[in-house]
Amino acid sequence: MPVSRPRRHDLIAFDWDGTLFDSTQIIVRCIQRAVADVGGTVPGDREAAYVIGLGLAEALAHAAPDVPRERQAELGSRYRHHYLAHQNDLSLFEGVLDMLQALRQRQHWLAVATGKSRRGLDDVLQSRQLRGVFDASRTADETAGKPDPRMLHELMREFGAEPARTLMIGDTTHDLQMARNAGCPSVGVSYGAHEPGAFAVLEPLAVVHSVRELHDWLLANG
Repeated sequence: MPVSRPRRHDLIAFDWDGTLFDSTQIIVRCIQRAVADVGGTVPGDREAAYVIGLGLAEALAHAAPDVPRERQAELGSRYRHHYLAHQNDLSLFEGVLDMLQALRQRQHWLAVATGKSRRGLDDVLQSRQLRGVFDASRTADETAGKPDPRMLHELMREFGAEPARTLMIGDTTHDLQMARNAGCPSVGVSYGAHEPGAFAVLEPLAVVHSVRELHDWLLANG
């Protein structure tokens, strides 16, 4: 049986890119360069940003619909090439570690639910500052891509958490739709990949505009 915790949300699941990790612009550029490498029509910034949060294969197929199926593997390879060249330029948003540590002190379970690959997520979670911060994680390549709710379903089963007491936090409509599909409340952040004007129809509990605002909201409402 799960431990009784006097909080509104026992389990808090975070998206990664654009929510905790300041990577949106680099991902956009890597998508664009990969598409150019294989001769496709290069998507604009808005179109490339829209697919962030999806699994890589689905994201690239959506961003570059004119790239033939037989070149999709090459497209993925070129994206990974460009991303790896810049991964050391990426970092957590300022204030993220303080926020996560404060939530751990309040005895929330913390998880990551991301469109990244397992290998890609493990690479960043092995950093010294993040070891032991998260209790669990799920990636698109080991479950199902957003907005399919499988990631959240698996995380809830792992901890015995109820949907109403599981909170999903993300920067895209894919994240908020996944939460809705899983029957969970959500919070949107406006500083990531998607324009926050698209969030309202998905009825998040709040839309916050900085990590500091998210931190404060979670301490007051989490």
